[in-house]
Amino acid sequence: MRWGCVVLLVLRLGTGSAAWAEPPPGAHLNYELYAGGLLIAHVEASIGADPWSYRMKLAYQTTGVVGFFYRGHQFNSVSGSWRSDRAEPDWFYGAGTWRGEDRVARIDYDRGMPMIRELVPPNETEREPVPPALQAHSIDTLSALLELVHTVERTGRCDTTVRTYDGRRATEIAARTAGQEILERTSRSTFAGPALRCDFVGRMLAGFKLEDRPAQMKLLHGSAWMAQIVPGIPPLPTRMTFETRWFGDATMYLASARLEPVDAVATR
Repeated sequence: MRWGCVVLLVLRLGTGSAAWAEPPPGAHLNYELYAGGLLIAHVEASIGADPWSYRMKLAYQTTGVVGFFYRGHQFNSVSGSWRSDRAEPDWFYGAGTWRGEDRVARIDYDRGMPMIRELVPPNETEREPVPPALQAHSIDTLSALLELVHTVERTGRCDTTVRTYDGRRATEIAARTAGQEILERTSRSTFAGPALRCDFVGRMLAGFKLEDRPAQMKLLHGSAWMAQIVPGIPPLPTRMTFETRWFGDATMYLASARLEPVDAVATR
């Protein structure tokens, strides 16, 4: 589900007090996630950014047959800054309920080092510890996806590598440019047409569950198709396919997109 995040980055330049009088632009996006031909989750994302900082929130919940057997919902939010075109989070917050169990992660960042402020349930009960060396200079998963969109907007390519840490596990995600493709029209999406395909692969580095370690070492592959959805904003994912450890291969389709003020985007 972590790969099911969707991203939009809108940059706006301004000088003087007038630049702060009007809220920076933002966007609200709705996606639907399918696996095995069935709708399994609704995904909602809101993003706002300017040349110096970014904010994002992401919410999703299972639905249909999957929602009956694997009931859960999740809300994540982040606020950060750009440093030499790389994402540098200030804080990350995630809260959800899965199979009746509450899960919370609250992380602050101090000069590139994530500081765990809250983690429910305690990590020691389910996973191996992540060494400090792999925690240092890592970012959260939302910031990682925003950095990919920022890279595409700046360079027209997808090539980037990031290391993420969510308080429980450290993961390396590498993306590469696969080229332009045409997405055919489908009733599941509002978008069809040319898009830049970005292929990515993720591998867990540390923080393995205490049981079944070999299965967790498997590489997880995916693709995101980036395109200009609304005139005047950078390309963002219109469709994503990715492997999961729970539902097999999954595909996420853009259902709707609209602009909204950044002040309505991300709150802690």
